[in-house]
Amino acid sequence: MHAFRWAWVAIAACLPGLARAAEIDGAQLSVLWGVPFAGMLLSIALMPLFAPGFWHHHFGKLTAAWALAFLLPFAAVHGAGAAAANLIHALLAEYLPFVILLTALYTVSGGIYVRGNLVGSPGLNTGMLALGAVLASFMGTTGASMLLIRPLLRANDNRRHQVHVVVFFIFIVSNAGGSLTPLGDPPLFLGFLKGVDFFWTVGHIFPETLFLVGVLLALFYALDSWMFRRAGETGLPDPTPSLDEAGRPSRLGFDGGFNFVLLLVVSALVLMSGLWRTDAGFELAGTHVGLPGLVRDLGLLAVTIISLRLTPRSVHQSNEFGWAPMQEVAKLFAGIFLTIIPVIAMLKAGVDGPFGAIVSAVTRPDGSPDTLMYFWATGLLSSFLDNAPTYLVFFNTAGGDAAELMTAMAGTLAAISAGAVFMGANTYIGNAPNLMVKAIAEERGVKMPSFFGYMLWSIAILIPLFVIMSFIWFK
Repeated sequence: MHAFRWAWVAIAACLPGLARAAEIDGAQLSVLWGVPFAGMLLSIALMPLFAPGFWHHHFGKLTAAWALAFLLPFAAVHGAGAAAANLIHALLAEYLPFVILLTALYTVSGGIYVRGNLVGSPGLNTGMLALGAVLASFMGTTGASMLLIRPLLRANDNRRHQVHVVVFFIFIVSNAGGSLTPLGDPPLFLGFLKGVDFFWTVGHIFPETLFLVGVLLALFYALDSWMFRRAGETGLPDPTPSLDEAGRPSRLGFDGGFNFVLLLVVSALVLMSGLWRTDAGFELAGTHVGLPGLVRDLGLLAVTIISLRLTPRSVHQSNEFGWAPMQEVAKLFAGIFLTIIPVIAMLKAGVDGPFGAIVSAVTRPDGSPDTLMYFWATGLLSSFLDNAPTYLVFFNTAGGDAAELMTAMAGTLAAISAGAVFMGANTYIGNAPNLMVKAIAEERGVKMPSFFGYMLWSIAILIPLFVIMSFIWFK
């Protein structure tokens, strides 16, 4: 507690100068400032593989170490005021809204228990993935993922092979399905805030989404059918009760159904924060905290508390609800949001920054945008960086004028949108629900692939589909 007290005293002492701390000039930064971020990614990728026990017990400390590896040298070079200003901006403008939304969706979805002993047949599994793809664009990839992953895991808990079910769930529900509305995925919501019409994406990348989701569902059904027919595939004891307390076959239904109403409230709060345009709010250390965002976050906290208080304990017990997956995501993304600060600044510097070659690659010699390169540059960076600021970087690189991007440059905006959302599935860290689904699956005993093991799945399945899409829509 004393350490936290002195930290706040130090920040308070810097407050008068924080508001004057300038934004990081990415053009003046060395690529060495990206080392802590690279170290963070490599830790997530390699430590669970080579030192699983150490990682399980100390990943939070290692995350803090990488964050300090950026903040302390940055404070020494650019001043404590600049370091504190960027820390507070990342905390208030990016990390806290991100974690509060994830916590609300995780809590509310965890308060809904699907009764009945679903049988994880290829038809049922494919149907649940298709349902999740539809729901993802209306309640967000995180909301749809948290709602459906538990019943899907229970439906397959008597099968010997479950990894492929979770991997395709991440591909379809946690990513591709959220591509049609701003409620689906954070990059599209940022575009909505910048002036892109609410229904623009559904009108311009629906064929791409239909192709990707449709092919993935067909591939999954074929793979799952082959595995389902293998000898002994369903030979494990089924831990899900097939009879109710009265000895009758359990019927499909929901417990904690009022949480569906709370899910609608969450969606309404997110939409409100985008539609409510006002400059009202307050400044803290140079960071503007807007009234719409503040109302949204307070509302989401209220929803979380209401769900926790009203959901019967039996529902949480049936769902095996626990905080470990949420804690893992919160700690890891805290390190990512901090160490990514100089990387995003270098990208924002455009052709004048250390990553100028990447930015230059999306423009043809005659100055026109290269749609194909916008798709791949946005997508590949979104696979390893936060896809929301990556979307914003290329949105601004393409001119930043929503009216022009929606009309004369519609192909470019479609490429940026599709790349940011679709390719978030390439790695565990490409989109927040990826890591949450992985954590929940592992908590239920599924031995998920390592960071690179998962990438073998995405390279083998997703990359060929993205190449095909490139020749059809983004050439």
